[in-house]
Amino acid sequence: MKDNSNKRRKGKQFKYKSAAAKKYDKAKKSEADDVIKKKHKKEPQPKPEKENKEGVRLNKFLANAGICSRREADTLISSGVVKIDGKPVMELGTRVKDGQVVQCGGQTINPEQNKYLLLNKPKDYITTVTDPQGRKTVMDLVAGSCKERIYPVGRLDRNTSGLLLFTNDGDLAKKLTHPKNEVKKVYHVKTDRPVSKGDLVQLVKGIELGDGAAKADKVGYVGNGEDRREIGVELHSGKNRVIRRMFEALDYKVIKLDRTVFAGLTKKNLPRGKYRFLDAKEIGFLKMI
Repeated sequence: MKDNSNKRRKGKQFKYKSAAAKKYDKAKKSEADDVIKKKHKKEPQPKPEKENKEGVRLNKFLANAGICSRREADTLISSGVVKIDGKPVMELGTRVKDGQVVQCGGQTINPEQNKYLLLNKPKDYITTVTDPQGRKTVMDLVAGSCKERIYPVGRLDRNTSGLLLFTNDGDLAKKLTHPKNEVKKVYHVKTDRPVSKGDLVQLVKGIELGDGAAKADKVGYVGNGEDRREIGVELHSGKNRVIRRMFEALDYKVIKLDRTVFAGLTKKNLPRGKYRFLDAKEIGFLKMI
């Protein structure tokens, strides 16, 4: 009979560990893991200081008061002719707080009030502040309406008539023109030939244009629908010349285009070429958009 005792001696040796020894090893491993975690843990980064946005930027204050444009205001500030509370200010980005007195060239500048003006634009006027070619602009139609510098919100083509809002409230203008707010606009369209029902459906489904697809929210024949050349179109797209291009893509020529509704505002009691100021209720509605 063979003696296997030598094989057992040469074989793998198993060591017995007491419960106390196992507990000690576990504690050492946990301690080592904590060291590794601390080593790889990112140091907390200091939070950046919040920019103090109290008040309004000085260049905007001057521009809104009708003194000059923002770019021109920066030049005035840099030249040292602008003072706040009697002290010259030359640092661009300076903000004007409530109660501070601003002077430019020795003249005290009064802070302006926000103005909101609605124009029923006629054809043949360009939606721009100035035109190098000397053509008629929408600013000619509202000249002298108020001492504040107001600007058109969005634009209407030269051959498009209808509602155009003016304001010096930059925040509201930005809100009304931003695509995410989907501000509703309604147009009265007249085409060179009757529009088929199938094409009305296609306008809602969407038309592929050179800068992407565009679609109407609602379309329909105007009035009792006897004249199928007259179409009402509701949409919120802000693409350039979007109505004309959508109809052109379906082989129609738009011979008349009039914006009848803008952000809930209508042309009621507002003749072509005339303007009016919004009332408090209308202003409040726009600010809720």
